[in-house]
Amino acid sequence: MTESPRPDHIRSFVNRRIHFTAGQRAAQERLLPRYGIAHQAALLDTTTAFGRQAPVVLEIGCGMGETTAAIALARPDTDFIGVEVYPAGVGALLRRLEEQAIGNVRVIRHDAVEVLRDMIAPGSLAGIHVYFPDPWPKARHHKRRLIQPPLVALAASRLRPGGYLHCATDWAHYADQMLAVLQAEPRLRNTAEGFAPRPDWRPLTKFETRGLALGHAVRDLIFERRMD
Repeated sequence: MTESPRPDHIRSFVNRRIHFTAGQRAAQERLLPRYGIAHQAALLDTTTAFGRQAPVVLEIGCGMGETTAAIALARPDTDFIGVEVYPAGVGALLRRLEEQAIGNVRVIRHDAVEVLRDMIAPGSLAGIHVYFPDPWPKARHHKRRLIQPPLVALAASRLRPGGYLHCATDWAHYADQMLAVLQAEPRLRNTAEGFAPRPDWRPLTKFETRGLALGHAVRDLIFERRMD
């Protein structure tokens, strides 16, 4: 098993036309130099990035940043790296960070697979969050789903022993696929019998609320890196 996906990995996102408001654009231009980290083909020094030594959790696809901000506020002793490709989401998250005076979040606007591969040292992360990734519901698009064996192997390699990978989805078929893929990764162990209860520190997201309104059961999966 290779440590990371091939450089030409199938991306789980497309360049959709998402409305980018003037406020979000202004926030990105003004605040990205303060809170942002540029993608680079070199390991990130998190102590320098945050100005302290603390456990680091990386979130893949932080969307509009509501959950990211809420968790960071609730866990001030942990530092968070939010990775998002869509500028509207980056701008919205940056505004939240400034408005709520949140100092323990940094933002990378880039493909999360490449961030994990290029910038995160093996065995360094306390946790990885993947909340409500695009389900790509059509069968012909399942290959685009983020939670696939190469990504999970890469994520597991970046977790420190005892670190966790926490996923959540409201699509039953994707949840079953996630469970199978995560259980097949030898460096991870399930913390529950199958799906896990939602931890108190993960707030309900707008996607989750929408899914519940549609009758979709929301499933959490929390796996830990085995102790070496």
